[in-house]
Amino acid sequence: MDDKSEEVLQDFRIPDYILVPGSKVKTASHIPSCPVIAFINTKSGGQLGGELLITYCSLLSKNQVFDLGKNSPDKVLHQLYATLEVLKSTGDVLAGEVQKKLRIIVAGGDGTAGWLLGVISDLKLPKPPPVATVPLGTGNNLPFSFGWGKKNPGTDRQSVLSFLNQVKIAKEMKMDSWHMIMRMKTPKQGACDPIAPLELPHSLHAFHRVSVTDKLNMEGCHTFRGGFWNYFSMGMDAQVSYAFHSERKSHPEKFKNQLVNQTTYLKLASTQGWFCPSLHHPSSRNMAQLTKVKIMRKHGKWEDLNIPHSIRSIVCLNLPSFSGGLNPWGNPNQRKSAYRDLTPPYVDDGLLEIVGFRNAWHGLVLLSSKGHGTRLAQTNRVRFEFHKGAADHTFMRMDGEPWKQPLPVDDDTVVVEISPSSQVTMLATPLCQSKSIHDPSSPRIYQDNYDSSSEEECGEDWEERRKFGAADTFKIPDGVEISHLS
Repeated sequence: MDDKSEEVLQDFRIPDYILVPGSKVKTASHIPSCPVIAFINTKSGGQLGGELLITYCSLLSKNQVFDLGKNSPDKVLHQLYATLEVLKSTGDVLAGEVQKKLRIIVAGGDGTAGWLLGVISDLKLPKPPPVATVPLGTGNNLPFSFGWGKKNPGTDRQSVLSFLNQVKIAKEMKMDSWHMIMRMKTPKQGACDPIAPLELPHSLHAFHRVSVTDKLNMEGCHTFRGGFWNYFSMGMDAQVSYAFHSERKSHPEKFKNQLVNQTTYLKLASTQGWFCPSLHHPSSRNMAQLTKVKIMRKHGKWEDLNIPHSIRSIVCLNLPSFSGGLNPWGNPNQRKSAYRDLTPPYVDDGLLEIVGFRNAWHGLVLLSSKGHGTRLAQTNRVRFEFHKGAADHTFMRMDGEPWKQPLPVDDDTVVVEISPSSQVTMLATPLCQSKSIHDPSSPRIYQDNYDSSSEEECGEDWEERRKFGAADTFKIPDGVEISHLS
């Protein structure tokens, strides 16, 4: 490595005495302008994750690069911030600068990135470190939304050095996160998969802390809660995703690169009937027949949302990227926006965009510059109620992780409710697709769509949510194999 490259890398390196507890404190000759910690899922991207780990270790200190298959990010970050606080208390200037300027790099799929974002939320720091995402998954919606691309990156030294330089100059941008709660009874019969912790997304975990006044707080009822950063969807798109993940789980050797994964996904979409749903998908399983949808535009006031009978898939979007870079919401023109009270899809306005799709052909209109799905609503909170009907199950998906959801077979009700959680700080490049409501250069129709009163406590319902916190919402439980993440 030439002297110039070595000099550049000094801006990213953190001295070992900060990274390794108990090390002898040394006087630093250089204060890094962009200290980084890198977390890499070596199971992502076929062999790319492992190659990327080797390259990062060769460029940075090996103590600031972590293999997520061997190191728990919550333990790493807790230890780092504890060490920084101790050193700062002794007057260590470098420790203070590292804490102030620290940036996080996470390499993996959207599931891996969501895991890290949840861990950072769990720290509840006054100034959480911003995060840059390396696209190593199949869809890579998070990296694409903030300008880091959707194709798997190069793993050579020059490619990694170029990425580090982008991290150094990237701007910070806030992003909303969303809390989801699901209540259901354990099905006594039916052909559904058993509901076990590993059959649900890693970000959706069982818990038992429901209020005593909760109507579903009864024997035989399970309550789940979790969260997402990108999207929650249900219907045919989730069904195709479930088939893909099931196939990948059964034959992991067939899914070694991004192109093969995407090709397999398209084949499954065809075999699942997503392109010809009228032949393979009975109308009794359309969304309007399966669920009753309520939205909350203003705090405390639920209203029914009409779902067209032809809609077979509903997507609740937080970011302007779905299925590998498509934007289902699009950009409503000013006339329609004023008539329907719609805005562009900001990532920090406390609003979800709810979009419907009839079939895969409907989804293909997103490939055109002005294409979009059926815009159903923008809302601060949404509630889905499933009652006994023609179907005994449906499919759901959250940030790329699908599951098969049993539906009521008697007079029971399955309830899914989504509400605002918190915000994290992302790093964005000039190619960023996401828009901020606080950025003067972002297009906007109305200034204040987010009702801040929704953050106020509101009786038992809000008090229950407040107890959850952001921590366990996104935490990967012990014993979960990292390869199950995208």
